[in-house]
Amino acid sequence: MRYSPRRASKKWLDGDCPPGVLAIFDHPKYGDRYTVFYTEVYGGEGREGYMWGRGMSENPTHPQGFGVSFEMQPHEVASYRYANKHRAAKWSDLPEQVKRCVRADLSEQGSV
Repeated sequence: MRYSPRRASKKWLDGDCPPGVLAIFDHPKYGDRYTVFYTEVYGGEGREGYMWGRGMSENPTHPQGFGVSFEMQPHEVASYRYANKHRAAKWSDLPEQVKRCVRADLSEQGSV
C-alpha cells in the first residue's frame, strides 16, 4: 500500500496554488528560505517510495539565488511537516519568482 501525506488545507494553499503542491514552509533566517513539497509519490510501495520538493531563496532562478530539488520518503515528509508546522506559509505570500519556479517544476512532471 502506498502512503501519501495529506495535502495542506486551503488556508495555506490559497489563491491560484497548483494542485500538485503538498505543503509550503518559510524559514526567513536561511538562504533556502522557502521549502515546497509536491504531492506525487514515486517508486516502490509504502516506505519505499519517495516524494520530492524544492528549497529556494526569494529568487531561485537568479544567478545568486538558490533553488535545489530534493527527495524524501513520504514518512519523512510527514515528520518534517509536523516538526515545522509553525513555519507553514501561504501560497499567496510567496514571491512571484518562487511561484514561477514551482509552476515550472509541476509542468515538467505534468501536475500543474
